[in-house]
Amino acid sequence: MVIIGAQADGKKELVALGEGYRESELSWKEVLLGLKDQGLSQGPTLAIGDGALGFWKALREVFGHSRKQRCWVHKTANVLNKLPKSLHRNAKKLLQQIWMAPLREEAEKAFDKFFSLFGAKYPKAWEVLAKDRADLLAFYDFPAEHWKHLRTTNPIESTFATVRLRTDKTRNCYTANTALIMVYQLCRSAQRRWRLLDGSARRAEVIQGVKFVNGTKEGETPLEMAVHKI
Repeated sequence: MVIIGAQADGKKELVALGEGYRESELSWKEVLLGLKDQGLSQGPTLAIGDGALGFWKALREVFGHSRKQRCWVHKTANVLNKLPKSLHRNAKKLLQQIWMAPLREEAEKAFDKFFSLFGAKYPKAWEVLAKDRADLLAFYDFPAEHWKHLRTTNPIESTFATVRLRTDKTRNCYTANTALIMVYQLCRSAQRRWRLLDGSARRAEVIQGVKFVNGTKEGETPLEMAVHKI
């Protein structure tokens, strides 16, 4: 179980790594409480993750104010699994139209379009998508500069693809503790290649509770937006 965050300069960093049983609520709770004990009293404003129920339940208990953003990469794969392969290409394009929409209103329309095309014939695919509708669109309430970082957990997934390759080859050669140390070192090495958080100056505004609508701060002028993007 891995958690990453970003420093004030936008540099992403490994925040927590824990050994858990099938990503259970108890295992995740132990990791999150460990962060709290180390001084993370406020917790994340927005947490991005896949469908692991244990994580979301533990997050609600430890950092109850944190909002949820579901990973679009995982959600896309879950939806496509409920559709015939012959429809995957078109369905994937429609899903992309949702999370790539510049405005929440357009994303909502794309959601409804997906339902009109697939809802009746493939209700299970629609159910998988619709049940997390609000959590999939949470990123619209945050700075547009951050969107590419908020819509997916890819930094963790790509890192763990390498980690799994190494651990699979050395299976049964380590104790649980030494395996965890190896994973930690691999993650520390990988973080040097993680992309910097765009618009890192916006972090302070998010922490302060500044309201964003469709990625733009309320009342912000076009000139102010340009300055932040520079």
